[in-house]
Amino acid sequence: MARLAGKRTLITGGTSGIGLETARQFLAEGARVIVTGVNPDSIAKAKVALGEQVLVLRADSASVAAQQDLAQAVKEHYGQLDIAFLNAGVAAWAPIEQWTEQAFDASFNINVKGPFFLMKALLPVFASPASVVFNTSVSAHVGAAQSSVYAATKAAFLSMTKTLSSELLERGIRINAVSPGPVETPLYDKLGIPDAYRDQVNKDIAASIPLGRFGTPGEIAKAVVYLASDESKWTIGSELVVDGGRLING
Repeated sequence: MARLAGKRTLITGGTSGIGLETARQFLAEGARVIVTGVNPDSIAKAKVALGEQVLVLRADSASVAAQQDLAQAVKEHYGQLDIAFLNAGVAAWAPIEQWTEQAFDASFNINVKGPFFLMKALLPVFASPASVVFNTSVSAHVGAAQSSVYAATKAAFLSMTKTLSSELLERGIRINAVSPGPVETPLYDKLGIPDAYRDQVNKDIAASIPLGRFGTPGEIAKAVVYLASDESKWTIGSELVVDGGRLING
């Protein structure tokens, strides 16, 4: 059964990792899909991977103006929007003494400010009903060393699933969050971990997960499909943790 048949969907950060796999699964469920990215190579690869029926747009998640332009592009392409998966984000981990104001602001701009103002810009575009899924993180709950800024951005974003649900429900906009644990995606390649230590870091991360391994983008995408679809229409302001049991260990 095509659970998203004919649904007009937007996936930010949809050119790699969880976003790209979610785009594939949305297509398999019958949806129409727009994805965004910022890296030219990833954008080019996504166009090939997803096919000509998918509109791939460049949109800088840190820019409020870019979010407004994206909302306009969605309106021009679809008229209205049924589903949005706000997935674009950055994972920067560092000890507190290494953080600068510029780096701090960059993380919050991409992970919090950008998606907040995209939601605002999309308000006239959302159909009623519409389903929105935020990609947050178990880091919002786990006090991992060196994750202070990243975890704070995800905690802020997760909070919006409740506050914006309360505010926008009367408009027919239903918001939920998926919170992945460690997943095998390019995001982890951007953490700046030296190659010499990468294997050990991966082993340490896997050891913190009761299932003993990283998750896959496909496993997260399946959760997003559920939250986006009408199967979850009585689920509002909720968080679906998909983490291999990571939170069991605190």
